[in-house]
Amino acid sequence: MIKFENVTKTYNKSVRALDDVSFNVKGGEIVGFIGPNGSGKTTTMKLLTGIIKPDLGRITVNGFNIKEDPIKVKASIGYIADSPDMFLRLKGTEFLELIADIYKVPTNVRQERVQELAEKFELTEALSSPMMSYSHGMRQKIMVIAALIHKPPVWILDEPMVGLDPKSSFELKQLMRDHTKEGNAVFFSTHVLEVAEKLCDRVIIIKKGTILYNGTLEELEKQNKNASLENIFLELTEK
Repeated sequence: MIKFENVTKTYNKSVRALDDVSFNVKGGEIVGFIGPNGSGKTTTMKLLTGIIKPDLGRITVNGFNIKEDPIKVKASIGYIADSPDMFLRLKGTEFLELIADIYKVPTNVRQERVQELAEKFELTEALSSPMMSYSHGMRQKIMVIAALIHKPPVWILDEPMVGLDPKSSFELKQLMRDHTKEGNAVFFSTHVLEVAEKLCDRVIIIKKGTILYNGTLEELEKQNKNASLENIFLELTEK
């Protein structure tokens, strides 16, 4: 559902954030994207969502080329950015109505979806308040609801668990599992290796814009017998 083919991205004509990067994410998969700060994770997410454009390479999401059909790509995506601090002057309900309008979600469908997700993430009572008054965790929760309101087939999540309380984190992980059981795809970045270990079908490890590993954690551990996942990651990324 995601095809990232020979993509290169350079900033300021000198800083190469991604260097000829290729990977796929299939329907039915949860793929974790792991790497140190500055490795190119957020750049990859922004390229996938059309926020920035690649210098070279081809990106397709849900069968649509991001250069040729950017609106269809964006309609296929549920995106959680690395910061939830946006649209803070709006009330929670106003923000979700705005997002639902953008994605043309029918009124009855959006109401049912918001109610279901707000209850799941214990945010119902806060929806009538300005988002400026929300804690970081509450802002993260409403960004999750906004990303899922139109039931997109492809989820692209940049550090989605940051700021979530344990119950909300559990609920999001369960939603991710349920989503892929229906044949959809989840691609998410994380710094928490334990989350990747328990949740992912496959992981992609990146450093300085280059992919170091793409496969299952089982395969990675077999290649590095008697080493913990943390030690394997550190050895890979510190070489």
